[in-house]
Amino acid sequence: MKIHEYQAKEILRQFGVPTPRGHACFTLDEAENAARELGGSAWVVKAQIHAGGRGKGGGVKVARTQQEVRDYAGQILGMQLVTHQTGAAGQAVRRLLIEEGANIAKEYYVGMVIDRSRQRVVLMASSEGGMEIEEVAAHAPEKIHKVWIDPVAGLTDAEADAVARQIGIPAAALPQARACLQGLYRAFVEKDAMLAEINPLVLTADQRVIALDAKINFDSNALYRHPEIVALRDLDEEDPAEVEASKFDLSYIALDGNIGCLVNGAGLAMATMDIIKLYGGSPANFLDVGGGANKEKVTEAFKLMLKNPGLRAILVNIFGGIMKCDVIAEGVVAAAREVHLKVPLVVRLEGTNVDLGKKILAESGLPIISANNMADAAQKAVNAALS
Repeated sequence: MKIHEYQAKEILRQFGVPTPRGHACFTLDEAENAARELGGSAWVVKAQIHAGGRGKGGGVKVARTQQEVRDYAGQILGMQLVTHQTGAAGQAVRRLLIEEGANIAKEYYVGMVIDRSRQRVVLMASSEGGMEIEEVAAHAPEKIHKVWIDPVAGLTDAEADAVARQIGIPAAALPQARACLQGLYRAFVEKDAMLAEINPLVLTADQRVIALDAKINFDSNALYRHPEIVALRDLDEEDPAEVEASKFDLSYIALDGNIGCLVNGAGLAMATMDIIKLYGGSPANFLDVGGGANKEKVTEAFKLMLKNPGLRAILVNIFGGIMKCDVIAEGVVAAAREVHLKVPLVVRLEGTNVDLGKKILAESGLPIISANNMADAAQKAVNAALS
């Protein structure tokens, strides 16, 4: 789960990480009032969407007067902001962050992710703040410094100071940098984050260390522990089909192909998409109905896939273990009838009660294309999509 920059900064402040003062705004009047309340002689008007590269797309402006704040807010609010992370369609801007300006002397990058190979959180830091960390890794990997954090000891003072020195933070600002890094780590762990990033972390002209931007993504599997994080969810920033899928406990991700996939189990779903590609097709979605699928869940899954106007075929690939093949077959038949399915349907069943499941499909009277194995199913789905 993703949240907005201003929400991420609110969390970081709870863990002692200093950020510029700012206010989230939804209207031009709110933006102008925010600038007036903040005071000063410069403000930053920042689009709030779940994507990076906002500045390059015109979503970040520095205003020198309160009228400029209003003017820039008018330009940005409602715009379809296109960045390298939104795709060509862009993302509509529905909220802004109005923030006090900062006198920046130097920009740095700091971020944390989980390194699964070492089973630890890794702190990454670089003197190249403001750039995408992928660009730094590609062109100047020696400028990225890493610390794999012991989960028992946490990020120690010595580790935080060492990495701060490595990226060029001056000695006078080391205590502040240490507090920022340790606060970022505590936020990462205590809020069950998957990614926590400050880019840039800045040193101001008066030697203050401030998180000028912030990005935090959370482990969706841990959200049951964090109702306060769930409350920050912005459904306008998510794919409507994926939001709908979550209501029925379906794992759904829309793709740009034309063969719908309905599978039980994430690993099998990935393999199904791979084999469709192997035989020259293109999957329209990732869809895992899980081990507890019933008629209602299967019907909703079909409805989700059919919302794709480019859909040309559906492949149902089920390995019956916890989920018995006869139960899924009954669900497929009921769903196909309820949605008045018009696209070819290929079904491959294997596992518990497979013979009974195949019998139910065969006696349904529906034009279901039966497949014997995954290769057969993929070939038939690709052929059906081309016909």
